[in-house]
This record gives sequence, C-alpha cells and structure tokens, in this order.
Amino acid sequence: MAAPERLICASSDLAEGGDGVRFEVDTTSGRLPAFVVRFEGQPRAFVNQCAHVPVELDWQEGAFFDADGRYLICATHGATYDPVSGACVFGPCRGAALKKLAVVEADAAVWLLGADD
Repeated sequence: MAAPERLICASSDLAEGGDGVRFEVDTTSGRLPAFVVRFEGQPRAFVNQCAHVPVELDWQEGAFFDADGRYLICATHGATYDPVSGACVFGPCRGAALKKLAVVEADAAVWLLGADD
C-alpha cells in the first residue's frame, strides 16, 4: 500500500459537490496543477488539465463542478467529466479522461499518496 506523501488540505475544506482545493503535483513531465474535490463522500483528486486541450478546468479558483454539483466541467471548452473516474462523458474529448491522483482521508485531512514501492 502507498504511504501518504504530503498533506493537501483539511477534510473540512471540502464540501460535497462544492469548491475544490488546488495544489501542485510533481510528475515525470514536471510540476503540474492539480485539485481535490469531495464527491459521494470521498475526496477525488486529478491533475488540473483538460483532456481536450491542456488548460486548467476551473473558471474561478476552486470552481470545478457544474451548477448541479454532479460533474466536473472545463470552463474553456465545456468538456464534462465524471468526478469518480475522471472519464469525459460529454464534449470534445469524449472517451478520454482526466489523470486521476491517489488520495486518502485520514486524521481529518486529505493526503496525496506516494507511489507504491
């Protein structure tokens, strides 16, 4: 099992279907923007990069959900993503997906998980 790598935010910072918390993640491609939201009671984290064109999703900082709080949406092109899997369910990148990040909620906080060794 992967060990917690670093703290992202307090659990109380994430409301169901509400604004997310932005952070950065180191990848083989360099440092990238990322975000975590709460959906179906669980924290869900992704690289903040649309699968259609590599732009950030949020139209205002932390605003990732559509008006109903049901889907993640790219403010630039309207690509709509499932907040559990990151799969594009509507829009120009249908069939593609956001890059999902592993997180865990423990001790009233949300943690980014490190790679399995």
